[in-house]
Amino acid sequence: MATPRARKPRGRLLIMATATSLLATACGSATNTGGAASDGVITLSMHNPDSRTQDPATWQLVEEFNSRHPDLKIRLEGQPVEQHEQRMTIAAQSDTLPEIFWVYDSLAKTMVKDGDLLDLTPILQEKNLEAKFSLSMLAAFRSGDGIQYGVPYQALVTGFYYNKALLDEHGIALPETFDELLAAVKKLKAEGVVPIAQGANSSAFSVWAFLTMLDRFGYEQKYPAILAGNARYDNPDFLRLYGHVRELAEAGAFPENMTTQTYAQAVASYTAGKAAFLDAGVWEAAKIEKSGVGRSTGFWAGPTFADGVGEQKLVMNVPSAPFVVSAKVKEDKKKYAAVKAFIQFYYSDEGQQILVDNAQPPVTTYRPQVDPRKHPVFTAVLDEAAKPGWKSPAAQPDLVVSAATASAMYDSFYGVMSGSLSPQEAARSVQKSLK
Repeated sequence: MATPRARKPRGRLLIMATATSLLATACGSATNTGGAASDGVITLSMHNPDSRTQDPATWQLVEEFNSRHPDLKIRLEGQPVEQHEQRMTIAAQSDTLPEIFWVYDSLAKTMVKDGDLLDLTPILQEKNLEAKFSLSMLAAFRSGDGIQYGVPYQALVTGFYYNKALLDEHGIALPETFDELLAAVKKLKAEGVVPIAQGANSSAFSVWAFLTMLDRFGYEQKYPAILAGNARYDNPDFLRLYGHVRELAEAGAFPENMTTQTYAQAVASYTAGKAAFLDAGVWEAAKIEKSGVGRSTGFWAGPTFADGVGEQKLVMNVPSAPFVVSAKVKEDKKKYAAVKAFIQFYYSDEGQQILVDNAQPPVTTYRPQVDPRKHPVFTAVLDEAAKPGWKSPAAQPDLVVSAATASAMYDSFYGVMSGSLSPQEAARSVQKSLK
């Protein structure tokens, strides 16, 4: 059986093998904003090949914008995450970046150093748009020399969905600690229920709840030193977490087909009532509400650890990877006007309400009214994210490292979950990616 690690070739050979085709794609579909005056059509390039079904909030925002601005059109396109990252990297090198695009912050930081990204400060200062954001939402995407190179695409609220009816049926209370979660897993497994729905096939990134657990072992405090080479990822604290993940795996926490099913299939198993917990985030709330388990689903930030490091009452509620804008947009007045109009619409109260209507929390300070009777799952997510006495890390752990290290982190967790890696091997694999 292929492991998550074995399925994903990386490195120079992959880049060399795909560079020609990706460069052709980049040059063929990305828009060069220099030269003659444009027709006002701009491209928004996303990390989903089908935004209409995979990211309906963005799709609806673009549709609404286009209906209001017949002279300023947005063309929405996308590719799977890894292909999209490679395409944006090559497009930056070939000077063919799309006007607006989603990208991991690690790549955005490289692009802004190379002068590829537009400073969005003037756009945000118009109409007092800056005041609509909390300081952390914008500070996350501001360079050391004050360039506002990005704006938050969506808010990331992640953790475990859980089926209250299924837990009640088996006499299990919602866990609070890791020991309680482990006991629940053992009981569910013994009674023929999949404890935690996970899917690694072509979706090794789907370990969000475990990334939050990493923060409960001091990741936020440790990672700057790890990236600087003054500390190691395979440290005793992180090894304890990976040991706990192995305990879950040995107790039967994960489905037997975890390495062959995709994340989408894991979600489907949960919505079909076949699993007690689902590792996911707020983006699945609308789908779960429409399913047979919608009325019995709650949301949980995950377990605290007696042997953890630092703050344990953590819930992941952070800005997602950013929208950024090609610096060349400034050379074309009509394209610049289109970019400015879209950003100002996206972060207006009306634009944020479209996010909310698609079960996405606002990224500004806009306070929507959500009917818990109509949207019980979304309400549960919002309530958990705002739970009194709980805090959020500044960023999700995989969003402050390179794409290669993020990928190694995903594979390290799935490696331990599947039994193909020991905790020591898993942590060392991430450490090696840092070199």
